[in-house]
Amino acid sequence: MQTIIRPIISEKSLREAAFKKYTFEVNPQANKTEIKGAVERLFGVKVISVKTSIVPGKKYRMGKKRQWGQKSDRKKAIVAVKPDQKIELFESGSK
Repeated sequence: MQTIIRPIISEKSLREAAFKKYTFEVNPQANKTEIKGAVERLFGVKVISVKTSIVPGKKYRMGKKRQWGQKSDRKKAIVAVKPDQKIELFESGSK
């Protein structure tokens, strides 16, 4: 099972990266311990805390007959690392 699916790069997540908090989309079945281990293995950092939340899927209209579809729910994790460490993936080019 792949625990971390992708990093979430948005204005809010980049703003939080300045405070050593990084956001990832994770497998919905993954728990906090698995997420912590995966981040420590992939990026070589020491994780202090993990906060998770379920983001409900959005509804969207498709076709001319006004049929509705719904995107699947996803799970997101906000990971805090030690103050002297960072994940290079979230560093922005401008300072």
